[in-house]
Amino acid sequence: MASQRQNDSSAGYQPLFKSFATDAIHVGSEPEQWNSRAVVPPISLSTTFKQHGPGKHAGFDYSRCGNPTRSCLERAVAALDGAQYCLALSSGTAATLTITHLLKTGDGILCMNDVYGGTNEYFSKIAAEFGLDVSFADLTKLELLKAALKANTKMLWIETPTNPTLKVVDIKGCADIVHEHNKDIIVVVDNTFMSPYFQRPLALGADICMYSATKYMNGHSDVLMGLISLNRDDIYERLKFLQSAIGTVPSPFDCYMCHRGLKTLHLRMKQHFKNAMAAAQFLEADPRVDRVIFPGLPSHPQHELTKRQCTGCPGMISFYIKGKLEHASTFLSSLKLFTLADSLGGVESLAEHPVSMTHVSVPENEKKELGISDTLIRLSVGLEDEENIIADLDQALAAAVTHLTLVDLVKMYLL
Repeated sequence: MASQRQNDSSAGYQPLFKSFATDAIHVGSEPEQWNSRAVVPPISLSTTFKQHGPGKHAGFDYSRCGNPTRSCLERAVAALDGAQYCLALSSGTAATLTITHLLKTGDGILCMNDVYGGTNEYFSKIAAEFGLDVSFADLTKLELLKAALKANTKMLWIETPTNPTLKVVDIKGCADIVHEHNKDIIVVVDNTFMSPYFQRPLALGADICMYSATKYMNGHSDVLMGLISLNRDDIYERLKFLQSAIGTVPSPFDCYMCHRGLKTLHLRMKQHFKNAMAAAQFLEADPRVDRVIFPGLPSHPQHELTKRQCTGCPGMISFYIKGKLEHASTFLSSLKLFTLADSLGGVESLAEHPVSMTHVSVPENEKKELGISDTLIRLSVGLEDEENIIADLDQALAAAVTHLTLVDLVKMYLL
């Protein structure tokens, strides 16, 4: 049976994944794997391991190729994703790099057009320079996906919800179309925003699920890491080789920290959802705000898809403040509880200005097409008390309003 829902905001979504909390706490942490019976997996700092004989080791030979602490984390993440395998990398970008190395010169990557700025930058300015055929399309429209597929398309890159405009992509719909076109195309889903608590891409037809674990998976803004989960043996063997050969591996301490963070993922995501829903409803009702983008609101264009595909929503909200750049800047500089900073998914509330921060590298014409304007603000709603979160948003909006003209104010309250 699915767990009892904790708040009305989660009604209508997919059932919660069975035994999620139990797996998060216990898988990878079994005391029986250690002679000491340690309840908390130890941090294995050794870079090399004694072998029984030449080429005969006890599971580990060199830390770049494998590490006991990393293995604990990878087993835990695989369980949460409903996967056979997981690989931990040194960052989300390192995970993207490693996955892209599955391709060769001349192969095509079709990517969602609204993605994290670093993903856009890597594909456009680095992968393309190495002979990969990179193209972008709005994958929320399946007919555009069909039209964008080419004979050389070897990988589909989906980010959902997207960063920063929180578009939701139909993972199963995309995977079905792509695999019917060519069963060998690798479908990758960046699941950073949702986490496995709210969405399991592999169960929806994706071949690879990846994360910037720096965000919700670790959840405390103190670890830089990427994760890759999958079920296919052939792709796993190639990625395992690349993980070692490229050398993009995380430290044992970071693996310990991320594994520790996973143990409260279910609790954190529930509260992120609750707080974000309250903040989104407050912003949507406020005349100082033009438009709120939050998949948990009925006003979101893909709200029904979100409920069919996910068990809930994370703490990510984007909104357009009324006014111009100066009003967005005043709002952001007036926040007291929210911290103006890059990144997301930590226990603390963060705010950022995509056009000048996370997506500054995206070409101007693309930003305009995607709706990444001067007045777009992205929030990562944290775990503070709900009333304090809303009070901070309210006072920052009030500060921004002081910069509006009298005509603007009249329009604001009449419309």
